[in-house]
Parts: sequence; structure tokens; C-alpha cells
Amino acid sequence: MVEPCMEHRARVAWLLVLVAALAGVAPTSIAVSRLTGNAVLAAQAQTAPAAGVLLWTGQEATIEESLRTLKIDRIETVPIGVTKPKRAFFPSGAPLASATWKPLQPGVRKGYWESYKSEIAAYELDKLLGMQMVPPAVEREIDSEKGAVILWLDGVKGWNMKEPVRGPEPEWSRQVSRMKLFDQLIANIDRNAGNLLYDDSWHLFLIDHSRAFTDRTDLKGTGPIQTVDPKLWDRINAVTRDDLDRVVGPWLDGRAIGAILTRRDKMRDEINKRVAKLGEAGVFLK
Repeated sequence: MVEPCMEHRARVAWLLVLVAALAGVAPTSIAVSRLTGNAVLAAQAQTAPAAGVLLWTGQEATIEESLRTLKIDRIETVPIGVTKPKRAFFPSGAPLASATWKPLQPGVRKGYWESYKSEIAAYELDKLLGMQMVPPAVEREIDSEKGAVILWLDGVKGWNMKEPVRGPEPEWSRQVSRMKLFDQLIANIDRNAGNLLYDDSWHLFLIDHSRAFTDRTDLKGTGPIQTVDPKLWDRINAVTRDDLDRVVGPWLDGRAIGAILTRRDKMRDEINKRVAKLGEAGVFLK
């Protein structure tokens, strides 16, 4: 749901003040409750990150802490999605408005492995690879139940698989390439129109990864790679077992971590075959 512009700006201003406080910087003398209109615009112009919904760049630790600790006013059922997620709302005026609440305990449901821990692993791996496409996700306990709390993205649109959207090039093709590389790496067999979102600035966001990070070692069920973003591929190639143990070790078992590297090797083989057929210029994006 797209929220009113003024409310969105007010929350951004709250977030800026929170960041300043954690960084030991004196906030503006204007009371937070009065940061509206021109005052909000001025604050955004001075310190806001990239335009659109991508507001967590450079503020990951602050937002993660907010997701872990902000008081929850209420939780509502989301009437869409196979895994039946819920939406947790924070108090009015808080730096964040709401989050997805997924208390999916690790296990097999209707033939699919699912786990809230995979949501957090996807976000942590996104950070390691510098993608900035997976919203912040943390572990939290609510009513004696552990699960993933994931930043809810307002102001986004869904993907229409029948009429796929195309944003400005070449950045749009680069983002689509990153999505496919990421999905193959994490064995995400559940990419669909319901978990592809984009904003007015043409940022592509990837959500719903509870079925990813299984111990399968093949690339079946994931979208075939046609073009490759060389920067992301170089980062994927450089990932080591130690990196994965450190970043996703708290959320995945050893077999699932090993499978990531095995799939990476198979991705390399497929990319090399494509380069042999089409040449580097026909595969790697500039």
C-alpha cells in the first residue's frame, strides 16, 4: 500500500534523527514532532540516501536495531502469500512504520523446505555481495515465538509476469541479472510476481526467501542466466567458505552452506559455456 507522502517524509526525518543520535551527532533544533513540510525536505536534502524506497543504504545497523527493539502496536494477517506472513505495525511516529513478521519454524510444508532463518540469510548474503536489493531482516521473539522481522516496503509496485516491466537501461538489465545470479546461488525456486517489487526510481527489490538455501546442489527450478553483471559475479566468485560461515553460519547448517559453493561452481560452468558460445560481449553486461 502506498502511504501518504507527508507521513513518509516524517518517518524519514525520524530515521535521520535516530541515525544522528546513535552516531553521537547533535540533531536539528527543530522538534521531531514538528519536522514537516519544508523542514522535512531540508533534512532529506542534507542527509537522505538514494531516492525512492531504498532508504537503508549506509543505515543498515540502525534499521536492524529498530526492527529488533521497536515496540509493536499490533499485528495483522496479510491476505496474500503462500506462507501466510503477518504485518507488524510500530507506534505512530516511530522511525519505521511496519514490518513483515514470519515465524516460520524450519521444516517441510507441503513438500517444500521453509524457514524464517532463510529470510535473514538472504539479507545477510545480500549485504556481503553489496546488492542492496533484499530488505533488512532480523531475528526477533514475539509472544515467545522466534521469527524473522523484515522491513515492510511502502511505495512499491508488483511485477506483472504477463507484461514484464522494463526500467531504464542499462541499469534495469543489470538488476535483473543480479536477481537471477542471486536466485541460482541461494537455490531460490520460488521467484514469482508476488515477490518482485520495484519503486518509482526503478529500484528492484527481492522478497520472500523462506524456501531458499536448501542443500540441493543443482540449479533446477531457478531462472536461467542469460546475461551477467560482471561486478556481482566477481563478488560471488570471490566468496569463500569462511565468508559464508561468518555471514550466514548463524542461520544455515553446514550442508546448506556447502551447497551454496557447489551451486556457485555449477553457475561458473554454465556461464563459461555461454561465453564460449556467444563471446564475453554477448554475456557480460558493460
